[in-house]
Amino acid sequence: MSSLFKLMGIMALFFASTFIAVNAMGWLTVEQIQTWFEQAQSLSALTVATIVVSLLFLDLFIAVPTLSIMILGGYFAGAYVGALAAFIGTLLAGIAGYVLSAKFGDKLVNVVVKDEKQRAELRGHFRQHGVLMILLSRAMPILPEVTACMSGISRMKFTTFVLAWCTVNVPYTFIAAYAGSISSLENPKPAILTAIALSVFFWIGWGLLRRFSLKRPIRAD
Repeated sequence: MSSLFKLMGIMALFFASTFIAVNAMGWLTVEQIQTWFEQAQSLSALTVATIVVSLLFLDLFIAVPTLSIMILGGYFAGAYVGALAAFIGTLLAGIAGYVLSAKFGDKLVNVVVKDEKQRAELRGHFRQHGVLMILLSRAMPILPEVTACMSGISRMKFTTFVLAWCTVNVPYTFIAAYAGSISSLENPKPAILTAIALSVFFWIGWGLLRRFSLKRPIRAD
């Protein structure tokens, strides 16, 4: 299991470094993104939705504040348009992460984990626990992208990955967008409480996963 967390940790550090780098340069901050939404709203809800989809897809390559984007999308485009745009963006990012990692991920695994047996165990551990990891991946930023990439690396069945990805992201994106749609500058409480509640819920789930499921021995293929 240590090899699995080592690889996931390295991937998480890479995604985190992109977030730190772009913020250090003043790019893709929440304030900047909000300004884009304000300008896009004067054109159409479709323009806002396009920005939401683009930013959430970009999250696969450069970490962005995904929950804030979903909430802002709901605020500026409405619950339904905002939720649909957020889901499309996360789905595209997840599928791209899976496909790219399935094709090129072995090179990273071979560099990080030298032993062939450990590489096989790494993939086996993720195939065994990967669905739960995906379902709880919204516990923290960056983790969704890491689990999408790990799904491709471990050769998880594509249909299994998509079903797990949709199961967590359909309600997540709708709740975030709805919270944004009923919030305002004068009353940001729904958005704030939703962000806290979602984070706490997934953090508790991830803690239980690490305490119980991840301690079980790997099943033989």
